[in-house]
Amino acid sequence: MTDLSALPANLPAPLDDGACDHLPGARVPSVPLPTSAGNWVDLAGLPGRTVLYIYPRTGRPDGPLPEGWDLIPGARGCTPQSCAFRDHHAELQAAGARVFGLSTQDTAYQREAAGRLHLPFPLLSDAELRLAAALRLPTFEVEGQTLLQRVTLMLREGVVEHVFYLVFPPDRNAADVLAWLAAHPA
Repeated sequence: MTDLSALPANLPAPLDDGACDHLPGARVPSVPLPTSAGNWVDLAGLPGRTVLYIYPRTGRPDGPLPEGWDLIPGARGCTPQSCAFRDHHAELQAAGARVFGLSTQDTAYQREAAGRLHLPFPLLSDAELRLAAALRLPTFEVEGQTLLQRVTLMLREGVVEHVFYLVFPPDRNAADVLAWLAAHPA
């Protein structure tokens, strides 16, 4: 069984390839997405601030990871990242931000992950890569699947206010977002 809650030592760090340089100031397109909570969310129409952490895929403890997963820079760490957002959720809400996670996994898979990880916020599914294409989000291929690279977007009134790209290590992302929110109050 794989321990998905821990990050292995010596994970390769991703390098900034400029793939998100176009995002600050971009308007989020209207692309309703299904959630693990059983409803739909259109990020373009949400008031206030939204934290959208985008991750490749959550693994299951009873299943194998893709071949060579730990060698792909930035791939490993979706469960620790999600758990960090879970653990800091009340603080993020107090700072005036709602939280969503986003991957290309289908809603049923995400529903299981959200329940298993006790996430107090929904996961969004972009299985058809509609939002990814509209925002030109960076992707990579593994075992015939197109997955999203790890990036966190700070949205305000449907506009990308700030981008965390090269989220590494992923388990620190929620704390980094909190620090940014404290330095940039609404």
